[in-house]
Amino acid sequence: MFREINGLPGHVLVIHAVVVLVPLLAVLTVAYGVLPRWRPRLDWAVAALAVVTPIVAWVATESGEELEEALRSRGYPPEGLQKIHEHAEYGETLLWFTLGLAVAALLLLLSTAGLARTRNLPRWLPLALTAVAAVLAVFALVYVYLTGDSGAKMVWDGIV
Repeated sequence: MFREINGLPGHVLVIHAVVVLVPLLAVLTVAYGVLPRWRPRLDWAVAALAVVTPIVAWVATESGEELEEALRSRGYPPEGLQKIHEHAEYGETLLWFTLGLAVAALLLLLSTAGLARTRNLPRWLPLALTAVAAVLAVFALVYVYLTGDSGAKMVWDGIV
């Protein structure tokens, strides 16, 4: 299902969305938390990114596993497969940090929405969720870099 899109490896096409969407989710979620006056402008973007980004990250992970399996079945050299496995580990970690960031973003949106049910929540909750989101954002950004860098090095070094 994720192996090819129009004759090209699906992973190569999907990763570009991850490289753009994860940093956007990270930056806009933190901005939403620390800049209350911007919240009406950012809420729709944070909500959309919090839903779409983990899905795209999951598709990138699945398509990467398909690509790794295709290379393994073609008898790819073990040292190349080891580098691909390391890249895949970064990608899986990125998926979990992205999912955590998305959940924190959605909870932050809900806690600041001004709904009747949220008015009784503790006043410190948005601050705590912003702090959690900021930490997860940093880790997500680090793993976007590590994953992307390891993948790019494999391509430029002719491993893949």
